[in-house]
Amino acid sequence: MTNIIIIDTGCANLSSVKFAFERLGYKAEISQDLNQIKQADKLLLPGVGTAKAAMLNLANRNLIDTIKQLTQPVLGICLGMQLLAQFSQEGDVKTLGIMSGTTAKLPDKGLPLPHMGWNQVKFAENEPLFSDIPVNSYFYFVHSFAVLPNEHTIATCDYGVPFSAALNNGNFYGVQFHPERSGKVGSQLLRNFVENL
Repeated sequence: MTNIIIIDTGCANLSSVKFAFERLGYKAEISQDLNQIKQADKLLLPGVGTAKAAMLNLANRNLIDTIKQLTQPVLGICLGMQLLAQFSQEGDVKTLGIMSGTTAKLPDKGLPLPHMGWNQVKFAENEPLFSDIPVNSYFYFVHSFAVLPNEHTIATCDYGVPFSAALNNGNFYGVQFHPERSGKVGSQLLRNFVENL
């Protein structure tokens, strides 16, 4: 049985991620215990709220160095993905620095912010995280800040401007959308994370 740990970032959406895995038949546990985190097979870094508050929570729980040193597959979700980048303009805070890029506010193109709802995601067909998911599938987003496309971008979405819908560097992956709220394609992506990576 795959040992899945959801890192307790102190944010609000942890249980919805846990239930999404349970619906797929996997057991996932929410933990901030350093040993449990180090021994996990797969790790999730979910987050909602501000980068500043989340980084403070991680610092207070002594999780920053532990996360940076992880060698098993890690999936950041929404704010969790943004924390993997180098810097967030949301509160002007240095983030984990595992990926290139800065998290910046989506530019005002006359579209309402936050970017909220279903939007099309473009990715390469041979990308293991998106295995068995139709190209140009729609995923569910809720965010005002984004990482613009860079060398680690493996999927993009467009909301006035193109932005990174998914990032990857080594064993670290991140998705800007909420797979736990994206129906069948979101479930498939979580399954791919457990089975394929």
